[in-house]
Amino acid sequence: MAQPAKGPATAPCSTPPVHTEDAVTSVHPVDEKLHFSRLVPAALQHIAAMYAGVVTPPLIIGQACGLDIAARTRLIAASLLIAGVATVLQTIGVKGLVGNRLPFVNAASSAGIAPILAIAETNGKGHQLPAIYGAVMVAGVFCLALGPFFGRLLRYFPPLVTGVVITLIGVTLMPVPVSWAQGGDRTAADFGAMRHLALAGFTLAVILLIQRFGRGFVRQIALLFGLLIGTLAAIPFGMADFSGLKSAPVAALPTPFAFGAPEFQPAAVLSLCIVMLVLMTESSAGMLALGEICDRRADAGTITRGLRTDGIATLLGPVFGGFPTSAFAQNVGVVSLTRVRSRYVVAVAGGALLVLGAFPVLGAVVSLVPMPVLGGAGIVLFGSIAVSGIRTLSGAGLDDSSNIILVAVALGAGIIPLAAPAFYADFPAWAQTVLGSGISAGALVAVLLNLFFHHLGTRSRRPAPALESP
Repeated sequence: MAQPAKGPATAPCSTPPVHTEDAVTSVHPVDEKLHFSRLVPAALQHIAAMYAGVVTPPLIIGQACGLDIAARTRLIAASLLIAGVATVLQTIGVKGLVGNRLPFVNAASSAGIAPILAIAETNGKGHQLPAIYGAVMVAGVFCLALGPFFGRLLRYFPPLVTGVVITLIGVTLMPVPVSWAQGGDRTAADFGAMRHLALAGFTLAVILLIQRFGRGFVRQIALLFGLLIGTLAAIPFGMADFSGLKSAPVAALPTPFAFGAPEFQPAAVLSLCIVMLVLMTESSAGMLALGEICDRRADAGTITRGLRTDGIATLLGPVFGGFPTSAFAQNVGVVSLTRVRSRYVVAVAGGALLVLGAFPVLGAVVSLVPMPVLGGAGIVLFGSIAVSGIRTLSGAGLDDSSNIILVAVALGAGIIPLAAPAFYADFPAWAQTVLGSGISAGALVAVLLNLFFHHLGTRSRRPAPALESP
């Protein structure tokens, strides 16, 4: 067989260097920069999946603190803004310093709502949000300090503990949507009126119908459709208040410490530091899960940088009106479902949240949603959180009698404040703040019992299953 000629003459026939298509295929899916036609729809899916979750904490907390529509609008705008900053920081990041550089969404977590409501109840008007924000800021510092070492502590937060806490988050929050379904204002003459209950039931039915018969993207945003259709149905009956739109500025950045300078109360701080441990566990689990989904395993450095971003967002968020920040599991589900793993897609979604936060009038639109509509949707939202906890517990080794007792006692401790609200009435104020929240009480008992059964003097026993990526 004839041999090819050597020398310069063969250069034109040699294999050309890799350009365009081959270069694109060599990029890891996480680092892929999609074309605009694919980028925008993919980002919209993430926004649709996260939006209801982002605006839920400020809606609930604002209502509990007795804020008017204008103040609730500012809270919503601040939550959107902080979520956008945190998400962009996570996805783009600064290599080696902050950001896990995965398609990871950060925003105010619903896990902090119950203890925050407990803080609000133990403080007088005008001191509620300052006490909350002081505790949140310390929780952010706590996260920053503990983040580099958190990987070593994960064994103390197995699915037994996290499953109990997540279940209690859903269970302890359930009275909130029930109250909303009745009208939201217990002092109102029409609280519990049939028209409120009918609107809440209608909203719930819409969500269930879309979930049953919807397909693809429509099914993913069933909650959002329920809120929209329920609000539209409320308008002819005069149950939607449009006054907030008139007073809300079209564009404005949140004002630093608009709700007062932070107050640092030891009991409130302890309560939210406990919640921060739970949020750090959830974020770590989310990063491990995304690493598996994206074929880029999350190592200790990735988790440390991700938690550092959580801490920064949680520390700085209260300056503008934000709350404890953590991973959004629903967006991990979007990545798994769509297989679009580009972090730039989520970065664009984070940028969109930034824009939404800079336009308070958009937050005012969200605050138009009547309380009964929120109640119907809240039953689905908070119920699904409890289901997530039950799913976590299902893989937590409940064939072991010690684990069964651990879960039973921890759940019981968490349900006491619901079953008997005055149970801790004679306890010191700091104890009422910590134990008066089902999630804080349940978390403390679960951690202590996990230490008792699986760590103290039990070297020969099989430990509880450790935290793993789903």
